[in-house]
Amino acid sequence: MSYDHYVAICKPLHYTAIMNSKICIQLVLSCWLAGFFTIFVPLLLVLKLDFCASNIVDHFLCDPTALLQISCSDIHPTETMGFISAVVTLVVTLAVVIISYTYIVLTILKLPSSNQRKKAFSTCSSHMIVISLSYGSWIFMYAKPSVKQRVSFSKGIAVLSTSVAPLLNPFIYSLRNQQVKNAFVNMIHKIVSFSNK
Repeated sequence: MSYDHYVAICKPLHYTAIMNSKICIQLVLSCWLAGFFTIFVPLLLVLKLDFCASNIVDHFLCDPTALLQISCSDIHPTETMGFISAVVTLVVTLAVVIISYTYIVLTILKLPSSNQRKKAFSTCSSHMIVISLSYGSWIFMYAKPSVKQRVSFSKGIAVLSTSVAPLLNPFIYSLRNQQVKNAFVNMIHKIVSFSNK
């Protein structure tokens, strides 16, 4: 989506030529393949683990880190590979987003009209909020060297990642609509004036 915003803002006259159906299919397929290859080696390592103690997974999701906690095998290679895989995935994807948005911000700052700049920033701001929520929770959830650390913290981050961020998505994206903004501001004014009485 950051590439889509990059093309829409940095190359608006070429948008339909660049973002054709062939490119969209290639982007989707590359994401699927990257996702598959990202989890393939850690998955093979998890499949080789022995589970002899408890069969109760202390997590909301079927997360590999929760499985590692109940394994009686040596989990160090699996832990290391999962950590490396998570860090590489997060760094590469975050780098793509940061590079795209750097070009977007530089292009927006070159716009002559402040009204155009405001409109362009409002187009991208909702996506940046969602990206920040998602990447923040993913970094805390997956970029930790040991799975034995803070199980309850990991479960809280999982709830944030799977429930709170998707719950806020419609609200965040609807704030681009001026009527929704006006209704929200009116509601806040009514709440404030009601609480002052």
